[in-house]
Amino acid sequence: MIELKTDIAIIGAGPAGAATSIFLAKKGVNHIILDKAVFPRDKVCGDGLSGKTVSLLKELNKGIIENFVKNRDIFYDSWGVRFVAPNGRGVNIPFSKNGQTEAHPPGFVVRRKDFDQFLIKRIDKKYARSYFGLRATAVQQSASRVHISCQNGTKELLIKTKVVVGAEGDRSLVAKTLAGYRLQPENYFAGLRAYYENVSNLHKDHFIELHFMPETLPGYIWIFPLSRNQANVGIGMLSSDIRRKKINLRRLFFQALSDNPEMRRRFSSAKLIKAPMGWGMPLGSSERKCSGERFLLTGDAGSLIDPFTGEGIGNALLSGKLAANVLQHAVEKQDFSASFLSAYDQALQNELQSELRLSHRIQRLVQFPWLFNFVVNRVRSSQTWQETFSAMFNDLDIRAQLRSPAFYLKLLFQK
Repeated sequence: MIELKTDIAIIGAGPAGAATSIFLAKKGVNHIILDKAVFPRDKVCGDGLSGKTVSLLKELNKGIIENFVKNRDIFYDSWGVRFVAPNGRGVNIPFSKNGQTEAHPPGFVVRRKDFDQFLIKRIDKKYARSYFGLRATAVQQSASRVHISCQNGTKELLIKTKVVVGAEGDRSLVAKTLAGYRLQPENYFAGLRAYYENVSNLHKDHFIELHFMPETLPGYIWIFPLSRNQANVGIGMLSSDIRRKKINLRRLFFQALSDNPEMRRRFSSAKLIKAPMGWGMPLGSSERKCSGERFLLTGDAGSLIDPFTGEGIGNALLSGKLAANVLQHAVEKQDFSASFLSAYDQALQNELQSELRLSHRIQRLVQFPWLFNFVVNRVRSSQTWQETFSAMFNDLDIRAQLRSPAFYLKLLFQK
């Protein structure tokens, strides 16, 4: 058996793991990163890159967004979002009131196969030893190390590390073994993603679409436009609701596209080019510890997905950045104790938890169709309110008004 030693080992090379590695390299910190997959590989996802994601990518490398703009066939620009209420009425909300006068698009839609490969290529080999096609099969703590047993076919490898970063998604071995995570259906979204071509009536500025149909609340149908007249189309719903209502999510997905009059019209000439594939989305609607003795959890492994929007990639990148900051100091001090690494949880609390709690409240609000219908109808009728909701994508304080009764009184009476 081959043995490797390191201060830091990252399991998982998706956005959370890759970001942790890239930020560590920018700080000159050596580490190992491994993943069971060989890249490029497909990953079931909504494929949306939000403004938060774009901002964090700029921190990784200032030239990244310029690269996106030059490769529009892969990185498809998106300038806003369309919300459709349960009554079928929709409202378009630009990501920025300046529209296409900005220097670059505020958001993008890109297949995860392409995006993850883009990040993988930016892992710095000077500081990162990469092992792809290597599956972690067991994680075990000792007094001074974490032992990671790995397998590649018949070959076995043991990594002895002082701290391990769990970045391997919703089925994280690190989260299950070291943090004791268990599935919480009330805080877990089940999703299906398919690819279509020739979906009609897509927005000219490539707005992403979220359709909150009565039968899917508090989940939704999404349509994210891609290049070459294609679109990522999917459905997401709370696992607890799926169990309680005994829903077949695949059947509901196709029924929604065929039975809803608007969807039926828009998909009448559409062609399914990749059948629905499912995956799980652990939501950040329940605050969990993402650190402990010799471990940190990032991205989906730490249940950091936005409960309302399904935002996962941006939060994964952010958690990777915060993890790298704490890990740098841990290596300098050679302190990998739970108390020292708790600084990571504090950083998540400061940077992300307020947003996740707020999104959870909004998620619960959309369970009341009449309220959602009212808000959308009101916003449709007022340019001022459209600009207010546009600002919510960039200003958490403005978005927080959604939980205030006074906000709805103002929405009712102000023109």
